[in-house]
Formats: sequence, C-alpha cells, structure tokens
Amino acid sequence: MRVVLAQPRGFCAGVVRAIDIVERALQKFGEPVFVRHEIVHNHHVVQSLKEKGARFVEGLDEIPDGAVTVFSAHGVAESVVREAEARSLPVIDATCPLVSKVHSQAKHYVAQGRTLILIGHKGHPEVDGTMGQVPAPVYLVSSREQVEQLDIPHDTPVAYVTQTTLSTDDTRNIIEALVARFPNVQGPDTSDICYATQNRQSAVRRLCKVADIVLVVGSRNSSNSNRLREIGEEEGIPTYLIADAAALDPAWFEGKTIVGITAGASAPEELVLDVIAALRRIDTDLEVSQMDGLEEHVEFRLPPELRP
Repeated sequence: MRVVLAQPRGFCAGVVRAIDIVERALQKFGEPVFVRHEIVHNHHVVQSLKEKGARFVEGLDEIPDGAVTVFSAHGVAESVVREAEARSLPVIDATCPLVSKVHSQAKHYVAQGRTLILIGHKGHPEVDGTMGQVPAPVYLVSSREQVEQLDIPHDTPVAYVTQTTLSTDDTRNIIEALVARFPNVQGPDTSDICYATQNRQSAVRRLCKVADIVLVVGSRNSSNSNRLREIGEEEGIPTYLIADAAALDPAWFEGKTIVGITAGASAPEELVLDVIAALRRIDTDLEVSQMDGLEEHVEFRLPPELRP
C-alpha cells in the first residue's frame, strides 16, 4: 500500500491558540484551571490537558469562586460572560478570533435593524454561543428547505452569518436560497469564511482523486471532521472517521492500493503518525508521501494576560 497525506490537515491557528492558552494559564497560575466546555473537540487533546491540571466543566456553577476560568474556542453566549462577571471569576477567553469576528458581524447587522439568520448546525456550541451573543431573535437554518420555511416576510431586511466550521461549499446553496427569497439581504464576504475549514475540505477533494480509501482522523463530536468524512463519501470514496489508530479495521484495506489520510482541525499530528505506524504493521513495505497543497502560516495572538 501507499499512504498519501492531505495538505493542509490537522490543527488550525484557532486550535493552536486555544490549547496554548490552557497550557500557559496552567504554567502561570498553577492547577487547576477550569475550562468551560471542551477546549476543542478532540478527546486526546482534552485528556492531555486534564493530565496537566485542566478541569473541564459544562457550567460555571461547577467552578469554585476565584478559580481561573477559560472559555473554549467555540465561544460563549453573552449570558455566560455576565454570569462570570457577576461572580468575579478571572476569565481568559480562548474564543477563536474568527468566531469572535462572526459575533461582531452579527451584532453589527442587528444594530442596523436587520433580522439575523445564522447558517449552522443546531446544538453545536459555536452556534449556541453566537445566538447568545445577539440581543435579538436569531433564525437558524442548515438547508435550503429551512430557508423556505422561515416565518419572515419576503420584504424584511435580513442578514446572515455562518458557523465557522462550514465552508463556502457547505453554505453556497443556502446563501443562494436566501438571496432568492429576500431582495434586501446582506452577508459577509466569502473571504470571511474560516480559511482552515475551506482549505481542509478542498484538500480532501483533491485527495479523493488519487485515493482508494480515505481516513479522517478526528473525534465524532467534531463538526469539521465529520464534514471531511461526508465529502469523501460524496466523492464516491470509502471514507472512515477514526479517533485514533485503535479504530482501524484491517478489512477496510483489502484490495486497496492508495490510502488517503487527513485530519480535522482539532486533531493533533501525532495521531496521524500513530495511524501510519499501525498501517505499517499491516503492510511493512508501506510508502508515505504528501500531496502538494497550501501551507498555512496564520497565527493568532494570545490574550494580553498570557503574552510573554
């Protein structure tokens, strides 16, 4: 067999920043540091931070008074911010800057008097956070059909924003439906879509042109990892989402020559290397190469309280 690695894959700048925030907070303030929700959607990352002294909770009521508190990369509702302020919790915000940009755009459109429509998946923590940032009703849609079902008059001034883990490919049809239904609609430029999401999805489509089977390394609760798997299936290639090497099934590779591997934006590269090592146990003559692709050099600044 031959392994072909997608480029780019794995950690994005927002994930790198979020993990760095927790690790630096532990170094500066000592353990424990409390993190509201999983810092990123990857079990291995969360477990590693737990071993270093991070404690993950779902609500602020689980955090003792005065304890250092980190908001996850997905962002939080304004009510959570107010609750933390009321308790005088020392908060470090690890919200991805691209998610914060969506929050700002949403507030801007509402301030203009527009009805806000959010393109995203119900129940995702980023979606919950964005909807909770806006001081007005927000309509959530995830398909063209839901656009048609919106209980909003056609002549209403509307605006839309999108969940960052969706790409331009994911949102194109929905945006077209919004434009067709509402003559007075505004939305962010496509360049505002999360670069990492778009790049990884484009890389998987290229990977599917050469691979007989595709492995997506990532957690099942990772939205962007699930979307990478879906894209592989859309391209007609057997595609499996695996948390780590332990999830491999040797039967998948019978009759397969080229194995494509990618990783979600919250999956560390060490998991990819573990998968390659496991494949070498199946085929000791395994060859590994990497596709040509974009090299990402994006870096996000740390919060002021953690900068060197």
